[in-house]
Formats: sequence, structure tokens, C-alpha cells
Amino acid sequence: QLQLVESGGGLVQPGGSPRLSCAASGFTLDYYAIGWFRQAPGKEREGVSCITSSGAVTNYADSVKGRFTISRDNAKDTVYLQLNSLKPEDTAVYYCAADTTLSPLSRLCRLSSDEYAYWGQGTQVTASS
Repeated sequence: QLQLVESGGGLVQPGGSPRLSCAASGFTLDYYAIGWFRQAPGKEREGVSCITSSGAVTNYADSVKGRFTISRDNAKDTVYLQLNSLKPEDTAVYYCAADTTLSPLSRLCRLSSDEYAYWGQGTQVTASS
């Protein structure tokens, strides 16, 4: 079964800095642009950040720009999302997924979830004191 596995969530105090990881099961990540998404209770899923296959290009939602950093280590077949200056409104289940429609040479990554596949189960991040 091809899917991604997220880890690194938990209960964190506001202002904290958890790091989320996204690893592949059944395939390798380095071929794909990877996106991070989140969904809070009662809200629609939103794109948080994405990174191209090479790691050269990244994209962020305005709500996290300057606070979150996406990166990838293709040698470890893992994509990371560093969350800094965490706010209560960042509380959500965080998912990673692979964009299966882009060439690995593409310098584009998208924050719309329509093109993504191989979704994981998600990891809960709760920012609360």
C-alpha cells in the first residue's frame, strides 16, 4: 500500500517549535513535490506549505509565512515541516501528501489539495497551555 506517514505532533505550548516529519511507505519520496495540509475541527482542509522534488522551490500559506519552514532530505526520504512561534489557531491535524501530477523537474508546487495523493493518517498538533 502506497501512503505517507506523518509524525512529530503533540501537545505544545503556544510559542513552541515542533517539527513534523513525513516519510513514505511503499515508494520513494524524491520523485514528488510534497505538500503539507492541515484541518482544524469544523474547518476545511487548507494547504500550509509545499516543496518541489529537488527542494529548490517552496511555497507557504500567508497564515504561516515567516513561522513555518518546509525542507526535505531525499537521502533520508523524508520531508519536514518546522513549526515555530506556534499559535492556538495552528491547532489541527497535519497531513502530508505527494503531488502525482507534476514532473520531478518541475519548479512548481501547489497548495491546492486536488492534485495530491498518497495521503497519510495525519498527526495532531495542539497548541495550548
